[in-house]
Amino acid sequence: HVQLVESGGGSVQAGGSLRLSCVVSGSGPNTARMAWFRQPPGKEREEVATVFRGGSSTYYASFVKGRFTISQDNTTKTVYLQMNSLELQDTALYYCAAGPLFGSWYRASNYNYWGQGTQVTVSS
Repeated sequence: HVQLVESGGGSVQAGGSLRLSCVVSGSGPNTARMAWFRQPPGKEREEVATVFRGGSSTYYASFVKGRFTISQDNTTKTVYLQMNSLELQDTALYYCAAGPLFGSWYRASNYNYWGQGTQVTVSS
């Protein structure tokens, strides 16, 4: 069984930075690919970034524009999302997700496990 626990969210001014963490309990094929998704207020959940192959491969949503970096520490089984140059539209509930390595990374249905979410609020 896989459990994901996110932390690191908070309130920050536009242009600031936050680092989200996701501690992974469990292992196996259902943790082969890790990702961050987010759900802005009143909108649907959307993909942010993914990491797989032990951290050697990453993909990002186009809106990231080089501002975010996803990484994983295999020793501590933690996945990070470093977010810089935060914008008002980055305000959302951010979720960590884990799943097997098949299908499109940006489809939430390809992930079997989800964390409880951590809130990020960006203000002007």
